[in-house]
Amino acid sequence: MRKFLPTIALIIFFTAFLFSTAIAANPDSPWKFSHEQLRPFWQSTIMYGESLLFLADKGASPKALLLFQPTRIVSVCDSSGKITYEPGHDYIWKPGTKEIVLPKGSRIISKTSADLRSAHGTQKYDLHHRDGGPAILFAPKHEYHVMQTMVTYEHKPDAWKGPRPSFAGTQLPRTIKKLSEKRPLKIALLGDSISTGCNSSGWANVPPFQPPYQDLLVMNLEAAYGSKVELVNFAVGGMSTPWGVENIGRVIEAKPDLVILAFGMNDASGRSASDYQAKTRAMVDAVRKALPETEVILVATMLGNKDWIALKQELFPQYSNALAELCGPGVALADMTSVWTELLKHKKDWDMTGNGVNHPNDFGHRVYAQVLSALLINDTSVK
Repeated sequence: MRKFLPTIALIIFFTAFLFSTAIAANPDSPWKFSHEQLRPFWQSTIMYGESLLFLADKGASPKALLLFQPTRIVSVCDSSGKITYEPGHDYIWKPGTKEIVLPKGSRIISKTSADLRSAHGTQKYDLHHRDGGPAILFAPKHEYHVMQTMVTYEHKPDAWKGPRPSFAGTQLPRTIKKLSEKRPLKIALLGDSISTGCNSSGWANVPPFQPPYQDLLVMNLEAAYGSKVELVNFAVGGMSTPWGVENIGRVIEAKPDLVILAFGMNDASGRSASDYQAKTRAMVDAVRKALPETEVILVATMLGNKDWIALKQELFPQYSNALAELCGPGVALADMTSVWTELLKHKKDWDMTGNGVNHPNDFGHRVYAQVLSALLINDTSVK
């Protein structure tokens, strides 16, 4: 095992391998591509499919908080998208609040805090909690997904007060030029298990079969520009930046127009920001030396569960800052770290997690795609 990788890295490698074939589009999928739903949520007045996990403790009614205060709730559905819940009977929302409460008799799934923990020795892999109590419940496939509920609602403009990733046309001019001229674009992706697609419903092969972020990005670019976009994905579960340096040659051999480097989650078990930056710089330098016309997007990762002792939370913003220092002409930053940090000021990790510790759910994969889309699509110029 590599020095800085927690045991979970190997778990993720094998689960990613087992379910990698499930990412292909399912002909019976209720999920349908929508360019509007992949517009960055901070640019919209409609939030599509925001995920919630309702908890009830100490006899209280199950409840959860939305990111924004709705002006109108459009729909509340189960995670599969097959069941639509009824206001008043299944859920109660009071205008002027962000809270949704479940009344008695609600069909919506709810849990207790204890349901999200597991006694040590009862799971194949122990995920130690910082409080020293029972382990964090680990979901190798879709266990959190089925506990979550999706809410679509309207809200006031400019409700998002957090960071707003913006169009990177000046940093990525060759990529944008190719897309604007409707010429084919080849993207190579190198990263960890998040970039293999873990735990999107499409990866897990469960309804609604939403593809992971990298495939959503390809669809969104093709819809926005009319170009043919090819994705070559070299991501492997459990990997970190040293492995990236060792394997950047495979990316170079593919001769892509754009490279996306997405590491950090596994590094955050202990690698210093300076080492992380040095390894990332080595990958960028190798690409640009071999392929001077190729441009690069560096992805600052989402945050992992703060209660998991394997992660050093202070490293995530340090990594994001380290990546920002590498940016300039031909290199842009997709700052998921800052966006996820702001999301966690309003929502709980269990609302957005795919596996309990370090993967996004469908909502999180859409946010990933939206952050990357914001860099590559200027909605005011694309027809």
